[in-house]
Amino acid sequence: MERKIRILVAKPGLDGHDRGAKVVARALRDAGFEVIYTGIRQTPEMIAEAALQEDVDVVGLSILSGAHMALVPRIMELLHERGMDDVLVVLGGIIPNEDVKALEKLGVRGVFGPGASTQEIVAFIREELNLSPAPAVAA
Repeated sequence: MERKIRILVAKPGLDGHDRGAKVVARALRDAGFEVIYTGIRQTPEMIAEAALQEDVDVVGLSILSGAHMALVPRIMELLHERGMDDVLVVLGGIIPNEDVKALEKLGVRGVFGPGASTQEIVAFIREELNLSPAPAVAA
């Protein structure tokens, strides 16, 4: 039996808007992933430590505050310090196009803006982790 992929969904910084993060977390869970949701107002240190303690395969960050260029570099640094360079990091939120390349250089593998579908996010994670596509669900 294959072990479930573990995904940490986190809201770094002072942004208190978590509806989108909760929707994505539920969609990931419904797609068969094991999801750990840290809640709002997490520090980079709290996120990196939770990722380590929970032995996650993916860290999903949701940032709507515009602080992504301050928070994401620190999170990536802390994950590196903990030997977690193999963890897939994805980011969702209000991210200007001009920041995407800089975030990718830091190691963020997927950036999802407003309007991204949960199916797109699930498919991206499955592809990045070389997982087989999810079975189709009858409507």
